[in-house]
Amino acid sequence: MSGWEAGLDDDEAGAVMRTVVRQLKLWREAAGLTQAEFGAAIGYGEETVSCVERGRRIPRPEYLDAADEVCGADGKIAALKRDVAEVRYPKKVRDVKRLEAEAVEICSYNNSVIDGLLQTEAYARAVFGSRRPQFTEEELEQRVAARLDRQEIFCAPTARPLFSFVLCEATLRRLIGGKMVMRNQLERLLEVARMRNVDLQVLPLSREENSGLGGPFRLLKLKDGAAVGLNEVQLTNRVITDPKETTVLDMRHGIIRAQALAPRESLAFIEKVLGES
Repeated sequence: MSGWEAGLDDDEAGAVMRTVVRQLKLWREAAGLTQAEFGAAIGYGEETVSCVERGRRIPRPEYLDAADEVCGADGKIAALKRDVAEVRYPKKVRDVKRLEAEAVEICSYNNSVIDGLLQTEAYARAVFGSRRPQFTEEELEQRVAARLDRQEIFCAPTARPLFSFVLCEATLRRLIGGKMVMRNQLERLLEVARMRNVDLQVLPLSREENSGLGGPFRLLKLKDGAAVGLNEVQLTNRVITDPKETTVLDMRHGIIRAQALAPRESLAFIEKVLGES
């Protein structure tokens, strides 16, 4: 599945894209252009235009901008970018982003990699690039873009959630992407950790007690009082809604926080690791 095709395998994306491609075809035909002529005018091949109009590919923003100009649509085609953006990423990513938008508190523990909400572009690219079997270039770009898109929650115009991140020391020292990538990543952690609604803690490897040895997890506490756990390991992505299980995750995260360094101590710890790099 290419980056353009991602998201077309679910009902929501399919409904949106059927409307978008119908509009694109009507505008092209109204302009009196064949698919080949239209493609040449906007800088794409006939096969690409055909795939878009058959709903096989999601048009990129620049495709829609060029189509708007060629068809003289006065912004009507370009306006479709907002609809397309909503379904550009896989359903799993869209669902997580919606849950995060509904959260009043987001709790995270990770002993493998830096939490996705905290990752720099270069770090995220290195994480996805290490996947085997490998992603195609388009798949890689799509996943990096989706991860960065979720980070907009830090500057949301509405009420922002509280964040509680606990990172195992190993995630700070694992040289994913190389030394420079990690230096920039550590600097990003320091930047985010200074936000008023963020608590970022480090669990040192020297601690004798670590209640997070079972692996990473996230817990989202929603506006309606419900809680949702997210657990991703190897080939399994699990959404946890059973109150008994989310209560366990909440308790576990609280214990892990108590075992970790305090936020201010954690800042000093990250600065120390950065100085050693």
